[in-house]
Amino acid sequence: MAMKINQDECTQCGACIDECPNEAIYENDDGDVFIDADKCTECKEQDPPEPQCVPACAFEAIDKG
Repeated sequence: MAMKINQDECTQCGACIDECPNEAIYENDDGDVFIDADKCTECKEQDPPEPQCVPACAFEAIDKG
């Protein structure tokens, strides 16, 4: 399962984009931020094995999808 951005809460600040080690988070042409489910591993290979994007989001807009 991949992480998902709640578009109602996201302010498109881009902080999560910089934190994703898998380059799974991207901004589309309209400025909306999304997570590519095929690239998202929920950072299980990181130490600690936790999603890096969640603490980067000051608006709590990222959840498990």
